[in-house]
Amino acid sequence: MGKTIAQKIFESHHRGSPSSENVVLDIDVVMCHEITTPIAINDLKARGMDRVFDPDKIKAVIDHVTPSKDSKTATQAKILRDWARRHRIRDFFDIGANGVCHALFPEKGFIRPGHTVIMGDSHTCTHGAFGAFAAGVGTTDLEVGILKGVCSFRTPRTLRIRIDGTFPDGVSAKDVILNIIKRLTVNGATDQVMEFCGSTVSRMSMESRMTLCNMAIEAGGTCGICMPDRTTAEYLWPFIKDDYDSIESAEEEFKKWHSDPDAQYSSELVIDVSDMVPQVTYGYKPDEVKDVTDLEGAKVDQVYIGSCTNGRIEDLREAARVLAGRKIADNVRGILSPATPKVFEQALLEGLIKTFMDAGFCVTNPTCGACLGMSNGVLAEGEVCASTTNRNFNGRMGKGGMVHLMSPLSAAAAAVSGVITDPRKYI
Repeated sequence: MGKTIAQKIFESHHRGSPSSENVVLDIDVVMCHEITTPIAINDLKARGMDRVFDPDKIKAVIDHVTPSKDSKTATQAKILRDWARRHRIRDFFDIGANGVCHALFPEKGFIRPGHTVIMGDSHTCTHGAFGAFAAGVGTTDLEVGILKGVCSFRTPRTLRIRIDGTFPDGVSAKDVILNIIKRLTVNGATDQVMEFCGSTVSRMSMESRMTLCNMAIEAGGTCGICMPDRTTAEYLWPFIKDDYDSIESAEEEFKKWHSDPDAQYSSELVIDVSDMVPQVTYGYKPDEVKDVTDLEGAKVDQVYIGSCTNGRIEDLREAARVLAGRKIADNVRGILSPATPKVFEQALLEGLIKTFMDAGFCVTNPTCGACLGMSNGVLAEGEVCASTTNRNFNGRMGKGGMVHLMSPLSAAAAAVSGVITDPRKYI
């Protein structure tokens, strides 16, 4: 019987099986940030186990509140900073070099096909775009990962999502994943790997694949995953060029991580994007999704473009298509947070930052702050944000605030019109 990519990764990293339903895996990359990791650090210290299994396999960043906004967040940053120095963790990214973790770490070449990756952050599933098994974990599992380099998981079931067709102009990967979550519901992929395949996925950039995988957790998925291919090899080439004779040889090697044609799946969802329209959330759950045309005219107070979902250079270019030569509405405040310093620099070189600023946007440093209502764009009670982030829970971006999730194109259109608007009018 054939195997899925998840099954192949699990077998190649198998350390043990404490039960028929659980396996312990060796972990290739343990990622850390200043919100969840300090708890693990302090607990390990209290237990007399202030050690790391391999400093070269640990990647750390201060990204959720940066620069620190108060004494509490400064203390959290200091705990992570001191720990990274104490254990000589080379890949630690502090203020000035830091960016949103799920954009920064792939950009640095830390994620490879066949890898196992954990982090105390639910959107770790993003990294499955590279053909890796990547999952968010709780504090205890994070501690064990830091100390021993292993983690326990349930034996994976895989839900295959086949996506075919050509995107109509104005539709993007964000619209597709919102539509998928609407179909599956927030519990539809619980304890499953969401394997994205099909002709549409094959044509996607790595940025778009990361957007797909980023929101797998919003359907309950443990991980989103794509087959590594030439696009993957080209993205990683600066980091793997000494390991392969050519991009073609890397592409061929990556095929060992492809699911077999006769692999068994728990179920399958098939989508044709050819007639899809831009999608927008309307309630307080990620599966409450409608066509943008059903929500046109809905109130917007703030527009936020950024996050680990849609803060990459591809996303900024899309938003700038709408904003170029236009001003945002008087009733709206616009905030842009490029996901990494590299994205910020590239946007400067391409004139995108000027486009945003000319339109009336406030441009901030790379940070996760606004996404979870901690800094850089917190909503007041009763306010509404059109956002390129990944969660619209009640109060997510501020107590009493409401969030409409959408693509960068749709967010930019909302900024210009002052209400939720079909972005196709502006492109």
